[in-house]
Amino acid sequence: MNRRKKKSEVIGRRQFLKASALTGGVAAVSAALGTDLNPTANLTKSKISDHDNNTHGGFGAVGQVDYARNGFDPSELLYDWDYGEVSELDNGQTLREYTFVAVDKEIEIAPGVFFPAWTYNGRVPGPTIRCVEGDRIKIEFINAGSHPHTIHFHGIHPASMDGLPGFYAGSIAPGESTVYEFDAFPFGCHLYHCHSVPLKRHIHKGLYGAFIVDPDPDKYSGEEKQIAKTRNHNYRENENVNEMMMIMNGFDTNFDGDNEIYAVNSIAFAYSADNAPIRIRKSQRQRIYLINVTEFDPINSLHLHANFFNYYDHGTTLQPTLRTIDTVMQCQAQRGILEFSFADFEPGMYMFHAHQSEFAELGWMAFFDVVEG
Repeated sequence: MNRRKKKSEVIGRRQFLKASALTGGVAAVSAALGTDLNPTANLTKSKISDHDNNTHGGFGAVGQVDYARNGFDPSELLYDWDYGEVSELDNGQTLREYTFVAVDKEIEIAPGVFFPAWTYNGRVPGPTIRCVEGDRIKIEFINAGSHPHTIHFHGIHPASMDGLPGFYAGSIAPGESTVYEFDAFPFGCHLYHCHSVPLKRHIHKGLYGAFIVDPDPDKYSGEEKQIAKTRNHNYRENENVNEMMMIMNGFDTNFDGDNEIYAVNSIAFAYSADNAPIRIRKSQRQRIYLINVTEFDPINSLHLHANFFNYYDHGTTLQPTLRTIDTVMQCQAQRGILEFSFADFEPGMYMFHAHQSEFAELGWMAFFDVVEG
């Protein structure tokens, strides 16, 4: 039975952060909420005050998230491109077919911290669709959840395929299904998400994912043709680039309209130095498809330590829109491509994180482990 929460039962983000600072990182979750979320382990700790061991430290989690229970591993999400079931239409056009199922699922977003998510295919973020501009995309969407849902794609498509409540297929009720079908345009780093209302809840609860459209090199010439080859998964030139998908998100664990945990690919401190830093080869070009779906905050950001990158806003250009920067900010649904290299750097741990310090302290802190090769 629903009941109104007492004031003492509700903790805001500022209170949470204050408690975290006293006890270290996100470790204060259970104490601040007045709930024993995991009686067997503290959640997180901060090593920022550990000056004696000369570690890269920073912030990290105590204990481990059960990725098997979640059904997804954030280290695997970096590289988990979903090309669909591929066939060829009579006109020679490539057809990529997908099945998306909306399901309610509790996920662990930090050790001992659970979130009642709404998901596409049981994971947050949903599958990373990857295709080539001009491909025909066909998605069968089945709603096995408890609320009406849709899929809205950022890109160019007919009005009937826009996934809006009240128009055409509209919101898909629990137990019902529909088919979205359109040609993939333009090339770039895009996303999809539920557009049912209240929109802020349907997105925040986990119904979103990446939609990557590779450029078709045959449509370009000269230098741009060569660049397009490096961004197209069908070409050998693309194999020389280490590509990663990162979705910046946040979680309002007590549903008060403020996020208590921030992350990349849903798990707080997933890529910390003490957990699973992202190992990259110093000689290889790095490419990040970066998307912000953080709700309840106007912007999110990424700052790369000790290096700079080129940035392609929305990924819709073959030349950088910003050159030699080390920090980029995005509003919700904004996205872009980052490219950089550690070729002339010494091997070691290189931090990257949100440059809103609060976000970093509450989970959006990560490392690249740069190695020879």
